[in-house]
Amino acid sequence: MRAFRLHAALAALAVTVACAGASAPRAATTVAAAGPHAGDPRFDWFEYVGEDTIYRKMPAGPGEYHNPILAGFYPDPSMVRVGDDFYIVVSSFAYFPGVPIFHSRDLVSWTQIGNVLDRPSQLNLDSAGISRGVFAPVIRYNKGTFYMITTVVDRGGNFFVTATNPAGPWSEPTWLPELVDGIDPSFFFDDNGKAYVVNNGPPEGKPLYQGHRAIWMQEFDIAGKRMVGPRKLIVNGGVDLSKKPIWIEAPHIFRKDGKYYLICAEGGTADQHSEVLFRSDSVWGPYVPFSGNPILTQRHLDKNRPNAIGTAGHADFVETSAGEWWAVFLATRDYVDNVYNTGRETFLMPVRWENGWPIITTGDQTVPYVAKRPTLPPQPAPPVPTSGNFTIRDEFDGPRLPPYWHVIRTPRVQTYDLTSTPGALTLFARPVGLEPTGIPSFVGRRQQHQRFSATTSVRYAPSQDGAKAGIIAFQNDEFYYFLSVARVAGRTMVQLEKRADAQTGSAGTIVASAPVDAAQPIRLRIQGRADRYDFLYAAGNDPWRTLAADQDGRILSTAVAKGFVGTMLGLYATTAAR
Repeated sequence: MRAFRLHAALAALAVTVACAGASAPRAATTVAAAGPHAGDPRFDWFEYVGEDTIYRKMPAGPGEYHNPILAGFYPDPSMVRVGDDFYIVVSSFAYFPGVPIFHSRDLVSWTQIGNVLDRPSQLNLDSAGISRGVFAPVIRYNKGTFYMITTVVDRGGNFFVTATNPAGPWSEPTWLPELVDGIDPSFFFDDNGKAYVVNNGPPEGKPLYQGHRAIWMQEFDIAGKRMVGPRKLIVNGGVDLSKKPIWIEAPHIFRKDGKYYLICAEGGTADQHSEVLFRSDSVWGPYVPFSGNPILTQRHLDKNRPNAIGTAGHADFVETSAGEWWAVFLATRDYVDNVYNTGRETFLMPVRWENGWPIITTGDQTVPYVAKRPTLPPQPAPPVPTSGNFTIRDEFDGPRLPPYWHVIRTPRVQTYDLTSTPGALTLFARPVGLEPTGIPSFVGRRQQHQRFSATTSVRYAPSQDGAKAGIIAFQNDEFYYFLSVARVAGRTMVQLEKRADAQTGSAGTIVASAPVDAAQPIRLRIQGRADRYDFLYAAGNDPWRTLAADQDGRILSTAVAKGFVGTMLGLYATTAAR
């Protein structure tokens, strides 16, 4: 199989990475900015520390791995194997660049090699809500070409892009208008050279109940890059229409031993989520449901069990060179029943075959935090960890941000740079807030643990009332905490702003504030402890002071804020008066 050159993408990972607790603060060495951005906030570094108790209680020994393999808001995983290489793509919704892509050779050590949709011409997220945009990407490979197919909700529908190197560049989109009202498209390339697209869509006629959907299939002309022939409904509603199953979606077809297998998510994306299975002797069906469905779920287990993993479903399968079958799927780490801030994450489990049917979990089997590794040569730890406890420190001394940083919506304007002040990230403080349609001066990365800290150092002397810059825990434009250096009534203050509902308009509530000396760098920190968040600050080399403790972290959960994303931790600046 062809070997792919990944070093260019890996060079973008300009970060300092250490084991949890092993990093030390870097002394500020930045030179004062000059020119048009001299008055904008400059961030010298950003450090994320994740320290979940479960990983200390259940360490992964030799021959074992930790779940999730991609911690934090990395939902809807799709995986493909090409020779000895594995690739995963995940949903990104209204964050840009879109569709993170990861590489591994052992299914355990994953390195982000880029983002598939990294040019504005590929991805229009203008005015998109945070939980709209890119849904459920799927990656496949056929005869030297990688395919990524996905849905951009509210922004054009379904399209695919191609590449000969998964690290990019990827092509401009080819749109598939035939998939009317459809989402979650997936390619299937059959052994006979034919190709198909299978997707979720509305049922024939009027839906029988709320959440009644169907799975459709149509042939795809590879050379012409277009859909051909009739569309056919292959699953109506789900496993058993009489039980009114909801949201049959995320379909994937694969072939084994002459039979065709169709796997789908069913039950919605909350605590009733599951993965179900169908089989056929023909690619066009009929697809017969497995009598032991679902093949993956946690919905029937005690919701109050300790360290619960829930919402399991939306799987994709791969066979290794050793003949083992493995599944990646989304699930959540709940700190109470169906409440989590880290979003839906990517987990890995083996697939076992019984009487011609693949199964992931049965009975009361739980998704494990620690499990036996695949029978593949173990690879070195990735340069940026994605699982277990770790520390990641960004020094902002490279030419670009690492690929795990994102902005909100397509960047039609420049909102930051790494050159105005070498060795620092300069955010352009603009009169744009976090309203649901704008392009704020925001860069963020994922919260990946229940227990974490996120810390930065900012140099900023706001010159007008309403100007502020700092560190943010952001779920969406209606639910966030913003710890900032701000100008208030002519004074420079450090303040904590909270927004926790849609009733207060664009204004949040000031939880706490204190005067601060902006002549020296100000350190800002957010600490999370499941549903409790603390906010601290320090001027120069002074000791830390707590501005507000034990704040309600549930406002950052999907259960409260709704939608499909997880909490992002990042940097934000605005001159918009509140």
